[in-house]
Amino acid sequence: MPSTSACLWIVATPLGNPGDLSPRAREVLAAADLILAEDTRRAARLCAVCGIEGRRFLSFHDHNESQRQEETLNLLRQGKQLALVSDAGTPLLADPGYRLVRACRQEGLKVSPVPGPSAPTAALSAAGIAPLPHSFLGFLPRDMGGREALLRVFAHMPGSLIFFERKDRLKDSLAVAARLLGPREVVVCRELTKTHEEFIVGRLEDDTWLPNELLGEITVVIGPPEQMERTPQARVEALIRQEMALGGKPREIARRVQEQLQGWSGKEVYALITHSDLTVHADKA
Repeated sequence: MPSTSACLWIVATPLGNPGDLSPRAREVLAAADLILAEDTRRAARLCAVCGIEGRRFLSFHDHNESQRQEETLNLLRQGKQLALVSDAGTPLLADPGYRLVRACRQEGLKVSPVPGPSAPTAALSAAGIAPLPHSFLGFLPRDMGGREALLRVFAHMPGSLIFFERKDRLKDSLAVAARLLGPREVVVCRELTKTHEEFIVGRLEDDTWLPNELLGEITVVIGPPEQMERTPQARVEALIRQEMALGGKPREIARRVQEQLQGWSGKEVYALITHSDLTVHADKA
């Protein structure tokens, strides 16, 4: 059985303003035997600014998470107190660590959160966009196809969307979002909690509001769908026949049709294809 003193603390750190480090987070970091960090130099600077001295750090990021896991578990089995931090904000939301947490849970090792700053929450709280329901997408995929596939999933779902994006991909990603999501409010949140914090408000369908040059960390909040009228079934059936003429299996046809509809899920379109005489000319799945 693990020592009762062993614990993996999941510690939220400031997004940019050191004053946002909570007193409890400061205490946990000061007492930890080891701090796991994406960037050990960045974590060391934060500790120095906050007066936390003499700490030991171990790099823990996407490229070494699997190698570090057993080493970390062994330290916890020995009764050590470990703190996991990300570069900024709340760990695990868009950073490595969930596999380690799951392994700890499976072994009965204690895991405890120290809540605090979170970029998605901060952005949503100050964007002026309907907060509920919402979906956090993390970092969008680097390739255009991946971004399209991810955003397409949420095209007909209610609620706002929040994601992180690099400044050099932002305009392309917003253009894809406009094409797949339709007219919506959007707020680009830049440098949250920092000196040059900025909230840039616009519309997805308008490509003139966003400055050409943006600096710093970016969080995007897109409002909920504004056009939720359901496409009439007669129109859906007509599109199905058109797509059938182009060929493909029912699931492929359903996907192509669903992208052109409002208020229909892919599952509904597939059911309409496979449970009606519309399948007469379709390839069998």
